[in-house]
Amino acid sequence: MTKQLELRLADERHFHDEQAVARAKTFADHPELLRFADADYLDHASWIRSAFALLGPLAGQHVLDYGCGHGMASVVMARAGAEVSAFDLSPCYVGEAQQRAEANGVDVRFAVAAAEELPYPDASFHAIWGNAILHHTELPVAAKELVRILKPGGVAVFNEPWGENPVLNLVRRHVPYFGKGRTHDEQPFTSIELELLRQSFPDMTTTGQQLFGMVSRVLPFRLVQQGLDIIDRRTLQLIPSLKSWCRYMTIVLRKPLA
Repeated sequence: MTKQLELRLADERHFHDEQAVARAKTFADHPELLRFADADYLDHASWIRSAFALLGPLAGQHVLDYGCGHGMASVVMARAGAEVSAFDLSPCYVGEAQQRAEANGVDVRFAVAAAEELPYPDASFHAIWGNAILHHTELPVAAKELVRILKPGGVAVFNEPWGENPVLNLVRRHVPYFGKGRTHDEQPFTSIELELLRQSFPDMTTTGQQLFGMVSRVLPFRLVQQGLDIIDRRTLQLIPSLKSWCRYMTIVLRKPLA
């Protein structure tokens, strides 16, 4: 691992540890908040449920929650009958994720690790799930690790912030909104990052998420969001090329059988 990468990982670890520590007092005072229904996770953003379904049936499969953060996806996959492993760079977030798994009565194998240097044997996983995580990584290195740990015929599904809408980029720079904080090195995905991934995964598909629906970031009203999500689905079906103007991109990577 290069010195530059070590510094980047240290910055990422510190940023996310601070987030997790700020959350910890709430759960210490109200441990009941660690318990949740699947829908609380699957419907917290408009693209999660449909993207999650792309993993396929999970019962009996060995799956990885990639950059698990708070660990809600790990719990949902375990409830679906999967054998779940999960990792995160932040020890404090791994601690929260462990608490959440215990509070919801599921078994998950957690590890503190970097995406660029994973502690799993070759061909370990049938499926891998990650949400807003790849753009935090040194992508060429992380992609090679993904190829290594995924079983032949396996699938990896990622949702990443997209960065080719100039209007949205202007808003990201100048308009305040909840959850805007980010680390120094992270940048939204662009076609450049997709091409880097395609070098490791020639079988790659992408789907745009939130075209008009991104307005819900500054107008967080449920009826507004639901209506815009319907418009988005129909618009993107009719004009798929508009996905380049979306807020997020769902990326499906498949490893060949041979």
